[in-house]
Amino acid sequence: MRIPAHSVCSAIRDDIVAGVHERGSRLTEEVLARRYGVSRVPVREALRTLQAEGFVVIRRHAGACVAEPTEQEAADLLRMRGLLEPLGASRAAERRTEAHLKVLRGLVGLGQERARGGSREDLRSLGGWFHETLAQACASPALTSMLTQLRHKTAWMYTVQAPVDPVESWAQHGAIVDAVARGDGERARAVTALHAERAAAAHRLRIPGAADRADGVSPSQRAVNMSGLRN
Repeated sequence: MRIPAHSVCSAIRDDIVAGVHERGSRLTEEVLARRYGVSRVPVREALRTLQAEGFVVIRRHAGACVAEPTEQEAADLLRMRGLLEPLGASRAAERRTEAHLKVLRGLVGLGQERARGGSREDLRSLGGWFHETLAQACASPALTSMLTQLRHKTAWMYTVQAPVDPVESWAQHGAIVDAVARGDGERARAVTALHAERAAAAHRLRIPGAADRADGVSPSQRAVNMSGLRN
């Protein structure tokens, strides 16, 4: 049975994000085909897709390798999320279904319960499911795909510290759902923009080899400055 290229693509992408395939390392079709138990054809197709997404670089006569993003590219990534996630929430307020709302409310309820109980183990995955569902609710395949790619690349380029006040963080999630449920696109956009800006402060670069800044603080130790994002 032929394994579809998109399944191979997801597997390779997940391994890149997890650091199994390190930045700058070569990606040969033969080795990847053996690793994932497929032929070279779906691997070749997957590498082309990952090149379009920015995870892989393919050079003529040199083959494919894992991309090596710069600090500027990483900063731009968070800025794009800060712009597109509010747009997605606004569209979700106009186009969401009752099924979307049921899932979003369930995730918020569970997240708030875990946050109040001091259990933080599942909060990150719950947050990921929340934003994935919100992206699906915008009913725009192009926007949903872009938001998904941005989340994947953010997970690759950054580590994310747990929020200082998880109860407040999940209260923000709840406010987003309330606005979406009311069909209030402007409110959904504003609340999501604020949430994205606050969340960005918890991101720490993990690009290896990045030069230290003039004050001696490594980029991997510094939160990305998102001030002025909504200007």
